[in-house]
Amino acid sequence: MTIRPATSSTIRIARRAGGTAAAARMVPEETPIALSYAGTTHAVMMASPADFEDFALGFSLTEGIIASPEEIESIEVQDVEAGIDIQIRLKDRANTRFEARRRRLAGPVGCGLCGIESIEEAMRSVDAVDASRLTLTADEITGAVKALSKQQPLHAETGAVHAAGFYMPGKGVVAAREDVGRHNALDKLAGALAKAGIEGNVGAVVVTSRVSVEMVQKTAAIGAPFIIAVSAPTALAIRTAEAAGMTLVALVRGDEFDIFTRPERVSSGVSKHVA
Repeated sequence: MTIRPATSSTIRIARRAGGTAAAARMVPEETPIALSYAGTTHAVMMASPADFEDFALGFSLTEGIIASPEEIESIEVQDVEAGIDIQIRLKDRANTRFEARRRRLAGPVGCGLCGIESIEEAMRSVDAVDASRLTLTADEITGAVKALSKQQPLHAETGAVHAAGFYMPGKGVVAAREDVGRHNALDKLAGALAKAGIEGNVGAVVVTSRVSVEMVQKTAAIGAPFIIAVSAPTALAIRTAEAAGMTLVALVRGDEFDIFTRPERVSSGVSKHVA
Protein backbone atom coordinates (compact mmCIF):
# COMPACT_ATOMS: atom_id res chain seq x y z
CA MET A 1 0.00 0.00 0.00
CA THR A 2 1.04 3.64 -0.38
CA ILE A 3 2.72 5.05 2.71
CA ARG A 4 0.80 8.15 3.70
CA PRO A 5 2.62 11.03 5.41
CA ALA A 6 1.67 11.79 9.02
CA THR A 7 2.22 15.53 8.50
CA SER A 8 1.95 18.14 5.76
CA SER A 9 3.34 21.62 5.33
CA THR A 10 0.96 24.53 4.93
CA ILE A 11 1.35 28.29 4.57
CA ARG A 12 -0.33 30.51 7.13
CA ILE A 13 -0.23 34.17 8.08
CA ALA A 14 1.51 34.44 11.42
CA ARG A 15 0.62 37.44 13.56
CA ARG A 16 3.27 38.25 16.14
CA ALA A 17 4.29 41.25 18.22
CA GLY A 18 6.48 42.49 15.37
CA GLY A 19 3.70 42.30 12.76
CA THR A 20 2.44 39.68 10.32
CA ALA A 21 4.19 37.47 7.81
CA ALA A 22 3.50 34.42 5.68
CA ALA A 23 5.29 31.34 6.95
CA ALA A 24 5.20 27.58 6.63
CA ARG A 25 3.90 25.36 9.43
CA MET A 26 3.68 21.59 9.80
CA VAL A 27 0.21 20.26 10.52
CA PRO A 28 -0.90 16.67 11.21
CA GLU A 29 -2.75 14.64 8.63
CA GLU A 30 -5.98 12.86 9.51
CA THR A 31 -7.69 10.32 7.33
CA PRO A 32 -10.73 8.05 7.58
CA ILE A 33 -9.66 4.60 8.73
CA ALA A 34 -12.18 1.79 8.46
CA LEU A 35 -11.91 -1.20 10.76
CA SER A 36 -13.53 -4.10 8.93
CA TYR A 37 -14.19 -7.64 10.15
CA ALA A 38 -14.89 -10.48 7.72
CA GLY A 39 -15.25 -7.94 4.92
CA THR A 40 -17.83 -5.79 6.74
CA THR A 41 -16.98 -2.33 8.09
CA HIS A 42 -17.52 -2.12 11.83
CA ALA A 43 -16.25 1.41 12.51
CA VAL A 44 -14.72 4.35 10.67
CA MET A 45 -12.42 6.60 12.67
CA MET A 46 -10.70 9.85 11.75
CA ALA A 47 -7.12 9.05 12.71
CA SER A 48 -3.46 9.64 11.98
CA PRO A 49 -2.26 7.44 9.09
CA ALA A 50 0.29 5.45 11.09
CA ASP A 51 0.63 2.32 13.27
CA PHE A 52 -2.25 0.59 11.47
CA GLU A 53 -1.65 -2.92 12.84
CA ASP A 54 -1.32 -1.59 16.38
CA PHE A 55 -4.60 0.25 15.84
CA ALA A 56 -6.41 -2.85 14.56
CA LEU A 57 -5.13 -5.07 17.34
CA GLY A 58 -5.65 -2.51 20.10
CA PHE A 59 -9.15 -1.55 18.97
CA SER A 60 -10.14 -5.22 18.77
CA LEU A 61 -8.87 -5.79 22.31
CA THR A 62 -10.18 -2.65 24.02
CA GLU A 63 -13.63 -2.98 22.41
CA GLY A 64 -13.91 -6.60 23.55
CA ILE A 65 -14.05 -8.02 20.03
CA ILE A 66 -11.21 -10.40 20.86
CA ALA A 67 -9.91 -11.70 24.17
CA SER A 68 -6.30 -12.10 23.03
CA PRO A 69 -4.14 -11.36 19.96
CA GLU A 70 -4.20 -15.07 19.09
CA GLU A 71 -7.85 -14.72 18.04
CA ILE A 72 -6.84 -12.64 15.00
CA GLU A 73 -6.04 -14.66 11.91
CA SER A 74 -4.77 -11.79 9.75
CA ILE A 75 -4.63 -8.01 9.39
CA GLU A 76 -4.43 -6.47 5.94
CA VAL A 77 -4.08 -2.72 5.42
CA GLN A 78 -5.61 -1.45 2.17
CA ASP A 79 -5.24 2.06 0.74
CA VAL A 80 -8.63 2.81 -0.85
CA GLU A 81 -7.77 6.32 -2.08
CA ALA A 82 -10.35 8.09 0.09
CA GLY A 83 -8.85 6.53 3.20
CA ILE A 84 -7.50 3.35 4.75
CA ASP A 85 -9.42 0.10 5.13
CA ILE A 86 -7.99 -2.31 7.69
CA GLN A 87 -9.33 -5.78 6.95
CA ILE A 88 -9.27 -7.94 10.07
CA ARG A 89 -9.92 -11.67 9.87
CA LEU A 90 -10.88 -13.40 13.11
CA LYS A 91 -10.41 -17.06 13.84
CA ASP A 92 -13.55 -19.20 13.82
CA ARG A 93 -14.58 -19.03 17.47
CA ALA A 94 -13.90 -15.30 17.78
CA ASN A 95 -15.69 -14.60 14.51
CA THR A 96 -18.76 -16.57 15.64
CA ARG A 97 -18.82 -14.62 18.91
CA PHE A 98 -18.43 -11.31 17.08
CA GLU A 99 -21.23 -12.06 14.61
CA ALA A 100 -23.54 -12.96 17.50
CA ARG A 101 -22.68 -9.68 19.17
CA ARG A 102 -23.45 -7.72 16.02
CA ARG A 103 -26.85 -9.39 15.66
CA ARG A 104 -27.65 -8.72 19.31
CA LEU A 105 -26.72 -5.03 19.17
CA ALA A 106 -27.89 -4.12 15.67
CA GLY A 107 -30.33 -1.21 15.50
CA PRO A 108 -31.61 1.38 13.01
CA VAL A 109 -29.02 3.98 14.03
CA GLY A 110 -25.62 4.01 15.69
CA CYS A 111 -24.39 6.27 18.44
CA GLY A 112 -21.07 6.92 16.73
CA LEU A 113 -18.85 5.70 19.56
CA CYS A 114 -16.06 3.52 18.20
CA GLY A 115 -18.42 1.23 16.30
CA ILE A 116 -20.77 0.80 19.25
CA GLU A 117 -24.34 0.29 18.12
CA SER A 118 -26.41 0.72 21.31
CA ILE A 119 -26.60 2.81 24.47
CA GLU A 120 -26.24 -0.33 26.55
CA GLU A 121 -22.95 -1.19 24.88
CA ALA A 122 -21.65 2.37 25.32
CA MET A 123 -22.35 2.07 29.06
CA ARG A 124 -20.82 -1.38 29.40
CA SER A 125 -19.35 -2.30 32.75
CA VAL A 126 -15.64 -2.97 33.09
CA ASP A 127 -13.83 -5.81 34.79
CA ALA A 128 -11.88 -5.01 37.92
CA VAL A 129 -8.19 -4.42 37.30
CA ASP A 130 -5.46 -6.28 39.16
CA ALA A 131 -3.85 -3.56 41.24
CA SER A 132 -2.14 -5.78 43.79
CA ARG A 133 1.29 -5.46 42.18
CA LEU A 134 1.58 -1.73 41.69
CA THR A 135 1.88 1.43 43.75
CA LEU A 136 3.44 4.68 42.57
CA THR A 137 5.09 7.58 44.32
CA ALA A 138 4.27 11.19 43.61
CA ASP A 139 7.49 11.74 41.71
CA GLU A 140 6.91 8.63 39.59
CA ILE A 141 3.56 10.08 38.52
CA THR A 142 4.95 13.46 37.56
CA GLY A 143 8.02 11.81 36.06
CA ALA A 144 5.83 9.60 33.86
CA VAL A 145 4.14 12.65 32.32
CA LYS A 146 7.50 14.35 31.76
CA ALA A 147 8.90 11.18 30.19
CA LEU A 148 5.94 10.88 27.81
CA SER A 149 6.47 14.46 26.61
CA LYS A 150 9.89 13.37 25.32
CA GLN A 151 8.33 10.62 23.19
CA GLN A 152 5.97 12.76 21.12
CA PRO A 153 7.80 13.61 17.89
CA LEU A 154 4.57 14.27 15.97
CA HIS A 155 3.33 16.66 18.64
CA ALA A 156 6.71 18.38 18.74
CA GLU A 157 6.41 18.98 15.00
CA THR A 158 2.75 20.02 14.87
CA GLY A 159 1.47 20.78 18.38
CA ALA A 160 -1.84 19.15 17.44
CA VAL A 161 -1.94 15.46 18.40
CA HIS A 162 -2.56 13.37 21.50
CA ALA A 163 -0.31 10.71 22.98
CA ALA A 164 -0.78 7.64 25.14
CA GLY A 165 2.14 5.96 26.86
CA PHE A 166 2.81 3.09 29.24
CA TYR A 167 4.97 3.78 32.25
CA MET A 168 6.72 1.02 34.21
CA PRO A 169 8.56 1.74 37.47
CA GLY A 170 12.28 1.43 36.96
CA LYS A 171 11.95 1.43 33.17
CA GLY A 172 10.14 4.65 32.33
CA VAL A 173 7.77 4.97 29.36
CA VAL A 174 8.31 1.70 27.52
CA ALA A 175 5.82 2.37 24.70
CA ALA A 176 4.06 5.43 23.30
CA ARG A 177 1.76 6.15 20.39
CA GLU A 178 0.41 9.41 18.94
CA ASP A 179 -2.76 10.21 17.02
CA VAL A 180 -5.08 13.11 16.26
CA GLY A 181 -7.70 11.23 18.31
CA ARG A 182 -7.07 10.48 21.98
CA HIS A 183 -9.00 7.18 21.79
CA ASN A 184 -7.02 6.16 18.72
CA ALA A 185 -3.72 6.86 20.47
CA LEU A 186 -4.80 4.64 23.37
CA ASP A 187 -5.95 1.86 21.04
CA LYS A 188 -2.62 1.99 19.22
CA LEU A 189 -0.83 1.80 22.56
CA ALA A 190 -2.93 -1.23 23.53
CA GLY A 191 -1.93 -2.94 20.30
CA ALA A 192 1.75 -2.13 20.79
CA LEU A 193 1.69 -3.55 24.33
CA ALA A 194 -0.07 -6.73 23.19
CA LYS A 195 2.46 -7.26 20.38
CA ALA A 196 5.32 -6.78 22.84
CA GLY A 197 3.76 -9.17 25.36
CA ILE A 198 3.62 -6.52 28.10
CA GLU A 199 0.95 -7.18 30.74
CA GLY A 200 -1.12 -4.15 31.69
CA ASN A 201 -0.99 -4.72 35.44
CA VAL A 202 2.72 -3.89 35.66
CA GLY A 203 2.40 -0.21 34.79
CA ALA A 204 0.33 2.90 34.26
CA VAL A 205 -1.37 4.36 31.21
CA VAL A 206 -0.39 8.01 30.72
CA VAL A 207 -2.42 10.25 28.39
CA THR A 208 -2.16 13.84 27.23
CA SER A 209 -5.91 14.36 27.06
CA ARG A 210 -8.91 14.64 29.34
CA VAL A 211 -10.23 11.39 30.79
CA SER A 212 -13.57 10.34 29.35
CA VAL A 213 -15.37 7.12 30.27
CA GLU A 214 -14.09 5.50 27.06
CA MET A 215 -10.51 6.18 28.11
CA VAL A 216 -11.17 4.44 31.42
CA GLN A 217 -12.92 1.51 29.70
CA LYS A 218 -9.99 1.05 27.32
CA THR A 219 -7.43 1.34 30.14
CA ALA A 220 -9.35 -1.32 32.08
CA ALA A 221 -9.29 -3.55 28.99
CA ILE A 222 -5.51 -3.13 28.91
CA GLY A 223 -5.50 -4.17 32.57
CA ALA A 224 -3.65 -1.13 33.90
CA PRO A 225 -4.44 -0.17 37.52
CA PHE A 226 -3.48 3.49 36.92
CA ILE A 227 -4.54 6.10 34.40
CA ILE A 228 -2.59 9.35 34.60
CA ALA A 229 -3.72 12.39 32.59
CA VAL A 230 -2.72 15.98 32.06
CA SER A 231 -6.35 17.15 31.84
CA ALA A 232 -9.48 16.63 33.91
CA PRO A 233 -11.80 13.60 34.06
CA THR A 234 -15.54 13.49 33.57
CA ALA A 235 -17.84 12.46 36.42
CA LEU A 236 -18.72 9.20 34.65
CA ALA A 237 -15.04 8.44 34.12
CA ILE A 238 -14.43 8.85 37.86
CA ARG A 239 -17.32 6.54 38.76
CA THR A 240 -16.17 3.94 36.24
CA ALA A 241 -12.57 4.05 37.45
CA GLU A 242 -13.73 3.61 41.04
CA ALA A 243 -15.89 0.63 40.07
CA ALA A 244 -12.94 -0.96 38.25
CA GLY A 245 -10.60 -0.48 41.21
CA MET A 246 -8.44 1.87 39.15
CA THR A 247 -6.45 4.81 40.48
CA LEU A 248 -7.29 7.89 38.41
CA VAL A 249 -4.77 10.73 38.57
CA ALA A 250 -5.42 13.86 36.51
CA LEU A 251 -4.52 17.51 36.06
CA VAL A 252 -0.82 16.75 36.30
CA ARG A 253 0.93 20.13 36.16
CA GLY A 254 4.62 20.15 36.98
CA ASP A 255 4.87 18.55 40.41
CA GLU A 256 1.16 18.93 41.20
CA PHE A 257 -1.76 16.63 40.45
CA ASP A 258 -5.17 15.51 41.71
CA ILE A 259 -6.08 11.95 42.72
CA PHE A 260 -9.75 11.14 42.07
CA THR A 261 -9.96 7.43 42.97
CA ARG A 262 -8.04 4.91 45.08
CA PRO A 263 -5.51 7.38 46.57
CA GLU A 264 -4.03 4.70 48.84
CA ARG A 265 -1.89 3.50 45.92
CA VAL A 266 -0.03 6.81 45.69
CA SER A 267 2.66 7.63 48.23
CA SER A 268 4.33 10.98 48.80
CA GLY A 269 7.80 9.47 49.15
CA VAL A 270 10.63 9.91 46.69
CA SER A 271 11.19 6.92 44.43
CA LYS A 272 14.47 5.55 43.21
CA HIS A 273 12.81 4.32 40.02
CA VAL A 274 11.87 7.49 38.13
CA ALA A 275 13.08 7.19 34.53
